[in-house]
Amino acid sequence: MTDRDLTGSFAGIDVGGTFTDLIHYDSRAGRVRLAKVATTLDNQAHGVLAALDAAEVDAAALDLIVHGTTTTTNAVLERRLCKTGLITTQGFRDVLELGRRTRPQAYGMKGQFRPLIPRDLRLEVPERMLASGAEHLPLDEDALRIALRRLVAEDCEALVIHFLHAYANPAHERRAGEIAREEWPNGNITLGHALLSESREYERGVTAAVNASVQPLLRRYVERLADRLSERGYARDLLVMNGNGGMVSARIVAEEAAKTVMSGPASGVMAAAYTGRRAGIPDLLTYDMGGTSTDVAMIRGADPAVSHEIEIEYAMPIHVPMVDVRTVGAGGGSIARVNAAGLLQVGPESAGSTPGPICYGKGGTEPTISDANMLLGRMNPDRLNTGAGGVLLDTIRKAFAEKIAAPLGLDATEAAAAVLRIATAKMADAVRMVSISLGEDPRDFALFAFGGAGPLHACAIARELGVPRVLVPARPGITNALGCIVADLRHDFVQTINRPLDLCDMDEVHAAFARQAEDGRAAIDREHVEIAELRTATSVDMQFIGQTHLLRVPLPDGLPTREDLRSLFEDAYFRRFQVKLPEIRPALVNVNTSVIGRRPEVDLSQLLDASERKASLAEAQSGTRPVYFDGWVETPVYWRDHLPGDAVLEGPAIVEQMDCTLVMEPGDTARQDADGNLIVTLGERS
Repeated sequence: MTDRDLTGSFAGIDVGGTFTDLIHYDSRAGRVRLAKVATTLDNQAHGVLAALDAAEVDAAALDLIVHGTTTTTNAVLERRLCKTGLITTQGFRDVLELGRRTRPQAYGMKGQFRPLIPRDLRLEVPERMLASGAEHLPLDEDALRIALRRLVAEDCEALVIHFLHAYANPAHERRAGEIAREEWPNGNITLGHALLSESREYERGVTAAVNASVQPLLRRYVERLADRLSERGYARDLLVMNGNGGMVSARIVAEEAAKTVMSGPASGVMAAAYTGRRAGIPDLLTYDMGGTSTDVAMIRGADPAVSHEIEIEYAMPIHVPMVDVRTVGAGGGSIARVNAAGLLQVGPESAGSTPGPICYGKGGTEPTISDANMLLGRMNPDRLNTGAGGVLLDTIRKAFAEKIAAPLGLDATEAAAAVLRIATAKMADAVRMVSISLGEDPRDFALFAFGGAGPLHACAIARELGVPRVLVPARPGITNALGCIVADLRHDFVQTINRPLDLCDMDEVHAAFARQAEDGRAAIDREHVEIAELRTATSVDMQFIGQTHLLRVPLPDGLPTREDLRSLFEDAYFRRFQVKLPEIRPALVNVNTSVIGRRPEVDLSQLLDASERKASLAEAQSGTRPVYFDGWVETPVYWRDHLPGDAVLEGPAIVEQMDCTLVMEPGDTARQDADGNLIVTLGERS
């Protein structure tokens, strides 16, 4: 342990849709405890406390709890939102509904869009700022008070104030906020510019609407959880993961509740970046496969890609910084079927956790990806932890024979293998979205496989993409909980300039960077959490004049000159699109600053209990079983906790552990590093 190692007793708790995972790291005792319990959807706090109990962790002895929650994500996706009112500039109440003139079905008139705030709760008041920041029409304060009282009478629980061009001059929004605090019955007030100070009224308005609609839910939840933890003697700060991969104190997290959307996937990506950096593999494509979906992301130089332009469903842009995670509807529970055209289709329909795949033994009847793995020997029926006892392989084989094999003229084994091939192709396409579509070559990366089902498919997907290596962490099934412990403190800021570059006042640009850095340092100081290092990363969003989409350009240390910005943007544009446009003037749209409080190191080698390791690979082998790899092969099976510290495995091989199974194909080789990661090098398939 070094002076910069994390010392103390820490708990990372991630709430997923099915399970709540906990990892307890106690550096003083040199001990790691793990727990996986059922998520309590009605009140996630119950699942958090149950995880502490299952791991036998005394809350009073903890120095810090970091919590990833799906409260806001699920609320938005399921539209279980608080009643929210909007006050906006006269004539602009329908901005949230008009959007960008897109439609759910690109080649038809089907589908509809429901804005988060209904029209009768979107009220207008006279006021107007110009894009230049000049006042065109003063704020009518009497009309504002009337609108506020009307929304209160409608029992609105949260309020959005969203005025035109407030990013250029927020004076009217600030004054409206002062008046609202006099009239509104609670603190659930969102000022659009305070959350997101950038142009594009629709995106800024939707982001503010999301924030307000989930703010009361998140506030109640974290207060309830904090109270329950306090009753158990926990006296420290509770931190909550944000979607940008950083964390923030529960005391202030509800102020910017929209930033917690997608915090679960973000925590897994942060754990991957941390693990890859320690393993000397900083360039990763992350692959997190669960029961319903697969999440993928790109990490370059141990720094996950962060996007300000995430849409979590149709017409729901949330323009706050989030780790750029893409999702595809292929998980262990994805249902396989032969469609009306006689073609084999896998997903996006899922068996979920209830009834789940057939192999769960909970009444499922539709063949799934998990069932295909079970039928092909890749999963061990005796180790499937579903709480229901499982079913006989003959039951699964019969379902594949009747529903997949017979219509396609195959036998059950061939049908299951076909399901896995299609699933592999589908998940490989998701990885291409965060690599090839962004101008990156997958062959330059390693695939980081986690989630309960990730290591089952990782080698096949890597082979499909030409990725040379797969990194499987010590505890793939609880990687998101680990992300809660290793994540840094992070605050992101954006300010719109929106001018041609040659007309920008560079002193104003430099002042904006300085102001953002100061605000970030102040925010981290408010959180009273130990950090080892404070660093600042800056970037700009630019475009050629006349274009719609922005390109983010990272900046080196120091204040950039006008020529620096021009050169960096043109280089970035060429790398992305392989074209130069010297005849078109560039525009500087946004300046961005991320202030990151780097936390001390966590010793990942403690994730596997060294006392469980065996002296030889033969002792770690628990047996053999036939596994299908283009034919049946008698394959050695190993228990991961028993692998020697310097283990080297030759494929084909199955590596089982408490939370997942790794499938190594013929020709693959794996070695275990000092942190307990298995690094698989892909070979030629025989």
